[in-house]
Amino acid sequence: MLPKIDKPIFELKIPSMDKSINFRPFTVKEEKILLTAQQSGEDKDIILAIKQVINNCCQEPNFEVNDLATFDLEFMFLKLRAKSVNNIIDVSYRDNEDDELYSFAINLDDVEMINLDSESTKLISVTETVGLKMKYPSVTIIDNIPSYEDATDVIDYLVKSCIDCIYDEESVYSTKDIPAEELDAWLDNLDIDTFTKIREFFDKLPQMYYKLTYTNSKGTERVIELNSLNDFFMLG
Repeated sequence: MLPKIDKPIFELKIPSMDKSINFRPFTVKEEKILLTAQQSGEDKDIILAIKQVINNCCQEPNFEVNDLATFDLEFMFLKLRAKSVNNIIDVSYRDNEDDELYSFAINLDDVEMINLDSESTKLISVTETVGLKMKYPSVTIIDNIPSYEDATDVIDYLVKSCIDCIYDEESVYSTKDIPAEELDAWLDNLDIDTFTKIREFFDKLPQMYYKLTYTNSKGTERVIELNSLNDFFMLG
């Protein structure tokens, strides 16, 4: 019988929950999952692969990857990749002024989460006595976005999916218990100011952040802000 290979255990933080859970590094098996998804070129395949890798490597029995917020998934995968492969990645960007290619080495350990103090933006007042509470878009919500042709329909879907509850002075109404037609009608009657606040909630969602600075060959100072997995690497 071949010898068993012990793997190190380390903690990764779930940003939205502010708690850490145990993981192991991903192995050749997980690397193959990622490469297969990358070769397909389909966004859904890539997200599915990331979910599978995180689920495989998590050492917590009650962990559910579909309950993660979308920014949790990206941040945890980036940190898992840093622990499993290398915390330093090389990226290149072509400057649109001098058309030169500039290369950078990024330490993934220095990537931070911003807007994590946005908890207060989840509560949105409609009137003095009525309001609603938002929740972060989860992996499941994003996975289930229908194939809409109109961007407005996508926004409506996300808004409805991310309202956790509606409340007044007497009761709290979970959106799970509200018929779709009734919720649609209620949202259609919101004033513009309230709907603007809902949009601001999405604009201020927590996200990864890393800043690159350089001066191009023409002497222009440049700043590049990275805040998604695609900004760092395509599963590289």
